[in-house]
Parts: sequence; C-alpha cells; structure tokens
Amino acid sequence: MKSRKNLTRFTYETAAFEGWRLCISRAGTTFTKYFSDKEFGGPRKSLKVAEMAKTDLLKLVDNSRRVNGKLSKTTVSKGQKILQVCSAHG
Repeated sequence: MKSRKNLTRFTYETAAFEGWRLCISRAGTTFTKYFSDKEFGGPRKSLKVAEMAKTDLLKLVDNSRRVNGKLSKTTVSKGQKILQVCSAHG
C-alpha cells in the first residue's frame, strides 16, 4: 500500500509498529496520530480509520478562524479530540 497525502505507511520488518501515520500541519500547529494495523485489524482497516480522521480534521482546521495567523486554542483542542475519538472508535 502506498502513502497518500498526509498519510504515511510504516512497514518495517525490524520495527514494532506497522500502520499509518496521519500528519497535518496548518497555521503553526501540527497534528500527528498513528493508526496501528494490530489495533484496527489490518492495513486496510487502519487506513480507513486514518482517512476518516484526516477528513474530519481537515474539515475542522481548514474552516476555522485564525488568531494572529495561528489556530485558536479551541480549534487545536477540538482537533486533538477528533484524533482521540477516531482511535477509540476505529
């Protein structure tokens, strides 16, 4: 499986982690979350959860107001909450 925009595939034989990394940077804030194949039941399922999180996060971040060119604290905490919920309900 190939990496996609904002989603990177990690498959290293020598590493303990295999799965997808979601990484989005906007207005000075970076959101990063790892979606493990083991936790979500395989590479396709972890990708599906990661893509849902990406869609929700981009919708929030791209439509939010900026404060002095940065994301507001409220937006940042909502973004972090999206990532927590997606990993809990995958």
